[in-house]
Amino acid sequence: MRDQHTYCVIMAGGIGSRFWPMSRTSYPKQFLDFLGLGRTLLQQTYDRFLAICPPENILVVTNTLYADLVKEQLPGIQDRQILREPIRRNTAPCVAYANTVIAERDPEARIIVAPSDHLVLKEDRFHETIRVALEQADHNDCLVTLGIMPSRPDTGYGYIQFVPADKAVDPRVKRVRTFTEKPDHETALRFIESGDFLWNSGIFIWTLKSIQKAFAEHLPVMAQSFKEGQALLGTEKEGDLIRQIYADCQSVSIDYGILEKAGNVFVVSSEFGWSDLGTWGSLYTHLKKDAHANATVGGPVHLYDCERNVVHVHDDRLVVLQGLEDHIVVSTADALLVCRKQDEQKIRQFVNDLTAEYGEKYV
Repeated sequence: MRDQHTYCVIMAGGIGSRFWPMSRTSYPKQFLDFLGLGRTLLQQTYDRFLAICPPENILVVTNTLYADLVKEQLPGIQDRQILREPIRRNTAPCVAYANTVIAERDPEARIIVAPSDHLVLKEDRFHETIRVALEQADHNDCLVTLGIMPSRPDTGYGYIQFVPADKAVDPRVKRVRTFTEKPDHETALRFIESGDFLWNSGIFIWTLKSIQKAFAEHLPVMAQSFKEGQALLGTEKEGDLIRQIYADCQSVSIDYGILEKAGNVFVVSSEFGWSDLGTWGSLYTHLKKDAHANATVGGPVHLYDCERNVVHVHDDRLVVLQGLEDHIVVSTADALLVCRKQDEQKIRQFVNDLTAEYGEKYV
């Protein structure tokens, strides 16, 4: 399936504050082994795309702070494959930067854009879905996203409404009608019941020509900024150029800046054991559980009269819990979190409060 014209852009610049206290600003979740598999989320993402494109065609876009972590965890990657963002400006500038780099190497490129911190359990099915999406992008001047068949009215995901497609290479390909970001429970339930909504996976596929055309139409100022500096990429002036562009750049997601405005967007209805691993609760659903539905990673952990907890120990301390139900317990070298699973969305507020009181010491 490997193709010399296929490129993968892995977005690895996020902080992952909802996974505090394991995920920290200095060492965010994409660089951690949450599942206890011996490979971090970034490494698993990189491994997944080796079956699709040559290793030299994989680019990692990350914050300058994390460039050394990327090189440490992906020792085969070259410096020119790591695109360093000086500040966070959401995903549209990230994609524009990668487009500009790829355009210098291969004007006929096909591009897959994927987050670095997602879980894929059925990789063979994932690769097949990517093949369908690439074929759709090849045969039509269009932008393609992967939509996940929803299993519950989850309010933490974006939703894609679809209609039948007139130009589709496969029955799973649908035309996108609307995007909705993180609806309330009643709306999400209505979406599920309608049967014409999918979860937005945040994985995108297109040709370089199609995405460049979309940027020129919908984000022309951003597109022009990168185009004017293209000749400096790969030189010693690249760092200064990118700092200047990002300082002036609009902070906007690729979803809002491009996909929600474009008229040529398609979605592939997908089922490949996907999770965005956005919260401890989402991680819990993918971990092995004991007879009382407790999931543990690390240890040693001893549980008594405990049910439906997720316990993650990132140090060597012994953890003993008694009488706890439906909680998140996370132990690190300098912090302990005990939080009800139903309140996990409050973790971001905890992090904000800690930052206000202690600065960057614990975050």
